[in-house]
Amino acid sequence: MQIIRKINDELAISGQITPNQLPQIVQEGFQSVLNLREPDEAGFFSTEQQYAELMGLRYVNQPLATDAVMTATIMPILQHLHQMPKPILIHCDNAMRSAAVALIYLATRQGATLEQAFQQAQALGLFGTLTQV
Repeated sequence: MQIIRKINDELAISGQITPNQLPQIVQEGFQSVLNLREPDEAGFFSTEQQYAELMGLRYVNQPLATDAVMTATIMPILQHLHQMPKPILIHCDNAMRSAAVALIYLATRQGATLEQAFQQAQALGLFGTLTQV
């Protein structure tokens, strides 16, 4: 079972969740799940959206490839985080992308530019470089 790490009252991160974890996620009060995994990644749970929505969760799959992070891929993720009911569980395969996205989201909410927030995540070894596309 993946460990869910609470960041604050709005966000938590984890690696890939399982169908058996969804009832626990609901019980813990989460309203939304943001999946950063690409469908062709090994271990991708293809019916996750169906199960999550059956449990009453808002679900979004917005893939984020760590080797090709671009402004164009980060911006929709930040928009989802802004709009989704909270608290939100952000997950990927091992929680690295989830941690980076949570950091970028919180930093930009606190007034950092996207580039400054990305540099913070990069300094922690969570991403390579940001491409302005």
